[in-house]
Amino acid sequence: MPGITSSALRRSLSERNITRAREHEHELSYGSTPSVIYHDEEGKHGNFLPASYRAICAHPEWRKRLEKAYTGSRWVPRSWERQRRELDCANSSDALLMNVFCYPKVLLRPEICGMLGIEPGLMPEFGYRPRIPLTNGRGDATEIDMKLGNLLVESKLTETGFQTAPYRLVLRYRDLHEVFNTDELPQTEEVFSGYQLIRGALAAYSTGGSFLLLCDARRTDLIECWFNIVRAVRSCDLRCRLKLLTWQEIARAVPPTLRRFLYEKYGITHLTP
Repeated sequence: MPGITSSALRRSLSERNITRAREHEHELSYGSTPSVIYHDEEGKHGNFLPASYRAICAHPEWRKRLEKAYTGSRWVPRSWERQRRELDCANSSDALLMNVFCYPKVLLRPEICGMLGIEPGLMPEFGYRPRIPLTNGRGDATEIDMKLGNLLVESKLTETGFQTAPYRLVLRYRDLHEVFNTDELPQTEEVFSGYQLIRGALAAYSTGGSFLLLCDARRTDLIECWFNIVRAVRSCDLRCRLKLLTWQEIARAVPPTLRRFLYEKYGITHLTP
């Protein structure tokens, strides 16, 4: 599948969702590539498949995730009138993640569970804080998008990358040198690249679990960054617990209704080009 940039994928999603949003309450952000911001419609929501949204609203812990603040509110007309949420945005990778994994019975499907390497019937936990150990004896307060049993999942869609971090932030992790050949990590004279992936590998190490990156197959830049991080991992055992799946692979294993939704809204197809 040919690779595209984050900005090109945002343009594609913007075009798809501007057309789709005609049937839903929404607003558009400013800019040459406007984002569609959907609104709740009395138990329905344009950014979600109805079955997934009903399940989210019925589960108190999942519903809390809907309150995550939208960082781009300043680019929305009349931003002072109401509070926008991150998962209202058509480009939200968190919303994509919940559309898939909150869909009824999807985690009972052998194909999905086999891909993920998990037992059927697990309950997703969103916004999980693994408390990665620091050199000062405390735990990191940052979060990972989803936890399924002992599997930690990072979800990506149109994000530009995995963040950079200055040396002082990365070197504070207790197990950094145990987990990585740090000279092989992507870096400049001042920062490490792939910070979120570094944290994910450290979280898998400290918890004894696995870490999975879920991203779009069209984002070959993210996939390349993933392998640049994994090759710096010292332990063969840990490398085997670091996994990569694409949304396109997931689409092959989900029910037909969800598969159609992924194509119509995100352009994610299970078909090999």
